[in-house]
Formats: sequence, C-alpha cells, structure tokens
Amino acid sequence: MAHTLVMPRQGNTVESCILTHWRKAEGQSVTAEEILCEVETDKAAFEVPAGTAGIVLKILAAEGDDVPVLQPIAVIGAAGEDWKAAAGVGSAPTSAPAAPAAPAALAALAAPGPRAASETATGISPRARALAADKAVDAAALAGSGPGGRVIERDVRAAIEGRPPLSAAVLAAARAGTALPVSVADSAPAGSGLGGRLTLADLAAPPRVAVGASAAFPGPYQDSPVKGIRKLIADRMVDSLQTTAQLSYQSSAPAARLQELRARMKAAPEALGLSRVTINDLVLFAVSRVLVLQPAFNAHKLGESLRSFERVHLGMAVDTPRGLMVPVIRNADMLSLAQISAESKRLTTACLEGKIQPDELSGSTFTVTNLGSLGIEAFTPVLNAPEVAILGVCNIILRPVVDEDGSASFEPRLGLSLTANHQVIDGAPAARFLKALSEVIADIDLWLSR
Repeated sequence: MAHTLVMPRQGNTVESCILTHWRKAEGQSVTAEEILCEVETDKAAFEVPAGTAGIVLKILAAEGDDVPVLQPIAVIGAAGEDWKAAAGVGSAPTSAPAAPAAPAALAALAAPGPRAASETATGISPRARALAADKAVDAAALAGSGPGGRVIERDVRAAIEGRPPLSAAVLAAARAGTALPVSVADSAPAGSGLGGRLTLADLAAPPRVAVGASAAFPGPYQDSPVKGIRKLIADRMVDSLQTTAQLSYQSSAPAARLQELRARMKAAPEALGLSRVTINDLVLFAVSRVLVLQPAFNAHKLGESLRSFERVHLGMAVDTPRGLMVPVIRNADMLSLAQISAESKRLTTACLEGKIQPDELSGSTFTVTNLGSLGIEAFTPVLNAPEVAILGVCNIILRPVVDEDGSASFEPRLGLSLTANHQVIDGAPAARFLKALSEVIADIDLWLSR
C-alpha cells in the first residue's frame, strides 16, 4: 500500500516549513533511510527521510513552498500504484489534518472594511475570482481597474503584493473562514515567520504600539526588517527583562591553573582526546559541578513556585549568522570533561550549519554565555527565562596582587558576570555562588580527579 509522507513537526512551536530541495524526483526509487527532501524553519535546516522503501509516485509540494506541518508532501509506493487514493485526491481527505481554526485576531482582520460607492457595483473576472480564492483576498473590497470598474487579475495581484506575506497556516485558516482584507497590510503586526511571513502566532499576539516618531536624518539610509530568529530573540529579551527582577554581580577567578592545564591538554597525545579542550569547556565543567552544590541556581521560576532540578542541563550561547542560539548539554553534571568538550563542539557545529534539532534548543536549567574571546572584561547577561540565573564568562586579564612579603605581582584572573533573578535569589547567595565557582576554577585540576 502506498505511503503518504507528511511534513514532519519540527518542535511544538513550528507551524510550517519551507521545502527547500527535493533530492529525489518522481519515478525514482528510494530506501526508507534515504533523504527525500530538505526543509527549513526560522531556526534551522533539516533533512527528511523517506520513511519507507519504494518508488516516488508523486511529489505534492514544490521547492520554495511554505508547507504546514503534517500536510502531505509526497507519496511513495510500488510502481504503477494509484497515488491519488493514498493522498486522498478526488475524495474527502481523511489523512490530511484539518486547517487550523482562525484565532480571534484573524477573524478581526478578515472583516471587510468600508467600501467606496464605486466598489460595491463591481463585477469580478473569473481569473481574478480564482486567484482571490486561492490567495485569500477579499476581491469584493477591491477597486477594479478593468472596463467599467471590473476587478481583474492584476488588481488581485496588486492586493497580494501590498500586504505582508502569509504563512501557509495563516493562508489555510483564511481560506477556511473569511478572506483577509487588503487593509491587513496597514494593520497587521510584522511577520515573525520565514521571509517575514505573518504567522498564526503573530495574529494571536497583542498588537504592539509604536512610541514616538521617526526623526528626519540627512543622507542615505537603509531600513532592515527585524524578523525570523532575530525577532524571536528580540521578543524573548524584552519579555525576560519585563517579567523578572534581574541583578548582575561581577567577580573574577584565579586563572593560572586553568591556563596551565589548557596548555598541557593542547600538547597532549591525540589518543587522549584532550587536545581540543578549550578554556570554555573547562568553565562549563566547573559550572556543572558547582550547580550540583548550589541547586537554587539550577532552577526555573514557574509562576509562584521554584522548580529545582536534580540534573544539570547546561545551556551554552552560540553566536551564529542567523542570530543567538542556546543549545543544551544534557546531564552535564554526569559527563566528563572530554564528553562536555565533545558535546559542546557538536552542538556548536550543528548551530553554525543550521542543522540543530529543535529539541536540542530547549530544556536548559542554567545558561553560560562567553564573550571572553572578544575581549569583554565585564557585561550584563540577560536571563534565559524561566531560568533563575545566567553566567557570563569574560576574558582573562592580569591584575595586580600583593604577595605575603608585601611585594607586588600580577595574576591572571578570569572575569565572571552573574545575572540572577532577585525574585528568588538574593545578593548573598549570588555572591556565594561566584565564590564557590571561583574556588573550583582556581583548583580545576583537583576537580578533574574527583
């Protein structure tokens, strides 16, 4: 029996994916493990396996299409088999998911606006009517440019170009209910989906009110839309600052043994698997051990309760061309230094190549962000809510110290910036956390032998 392949769900928050490339064409054979196509969300790119062996009987979505999750994209079966029966073509569909219900914001946007007297008497050409139905445009609200005010195809296309691009989920919801009016271009929120597409989440969100007016600047300039993952980051940062009482603490840790150990590992035989261990890997190891001793920091604030976790799931901030990502090292407190180092590199590479899985970007209990390699001496990290604390790692600088005999010398110190949610963590516990971490870093070689 033919198998219908659907667009897989890439995480709970993904409504649709862009189908970027088909690796197989209709009529070609495929194994269950072979990659059939490549898709992309606003966070990363993914490969979709065929899932069953057979012949690609029919491809149901084209490259570049924005396809809702769980919607059929291909049919695989035996040569000569009827693909239409498997895809439900020509009968009431049973396997394809129903179009999502339009939220209240969508219904409000779909209400036709006031029409001029000349618009109420138009007629609509068949081609314009078909295009309007397909693209969810209220053609009756358009001012026709054809003979006698007739609405023709170019009027509908102009309306489509004049509004924000719609995600496949929004388009499906609009088709199922009342068509979106042209005025959506002026009143809809900026799209956070791929290519600035308007998503159901955008329509469900409360409208943002602009404050102030733009000043007139001399000379040329360029406006770039804040969208996709960049908009996601922006919204999360604002939400974090608005819903938590964030306070930052600056400290430093002796880094002499840290540097010495890193140098020894870099020169170690390849067979030991330690030559690629970095300063950041050593800090991640130290943090994972301190969090076991300081469970109040390995926690989430959920409403009026504090949920402390037994295991440490360590988030690590990664700077990518698409924006900041925070993959998670699971059970970091149970891993050796070599394992933490290997996992951090695997996750970083996946983020940079756009192949990180959505589940690898969620579920952290504490986050570390490192700007030391960029020369930053101190900064204020923003909480990765609902986590209650985040550690910023700064660069190593020489600081003067007074020896026991009264003479002055210089000691390498690693800068540490801790931001904690003052709703649940007071200043003294935050200071004790930094003190404990500083002591572990100072004796990092001893902790590795535990």
